[in-house]
Amino acid sequence: MTDREELVDLTIRYATAIDSQQYDLLSTVFTSDAEVDYGEVGRWTGDVEVAEFMAAVHVGAAHTMHRMTNQSIEIDGDAAEVRTYVDALILTDDGSGANPVGYYDDRAVRTADGWRIARRKYTSVRLVGVSAR
Repeated sequence: MTDREELVDLTIRYATAIDSQQYDLLSTVFTSDAEVDYGEVGRWTGDVEVAEFMAAVHVGAAHTMHRMTNQSIEIDGDAAEVRTYVDALILTDDGSGANPVGYYDDRAVRTADGWRIARRKYTSVRLVGVSAR
């Protein structure tokens, strides 16, 4: 795969980890010292803290669907700036939940194990509640 393809795959792997509840997969997304800023939602350092938070916050979710699109990628050697749009559904058993929409600004770095996110900032553009079915 090209670097660009690997970076797009990295953003999709993040969504896959959450939507499949395979939070240990986040160790293949973030560096161990990643700085992750989700604004009012919280801030974490490293893949382990991110995985612990995601597992805890999604414990009541019956279904989650994170759609990652419009990746804008600028590669400079072993580092890359990546902006990814996210449109997510987080639903409980009765179909109610939330639809957060925004974008991630990531600083990815090439490691011995492939590309990883070393810094992420989430910007919320819209957050809408979803009514029960």
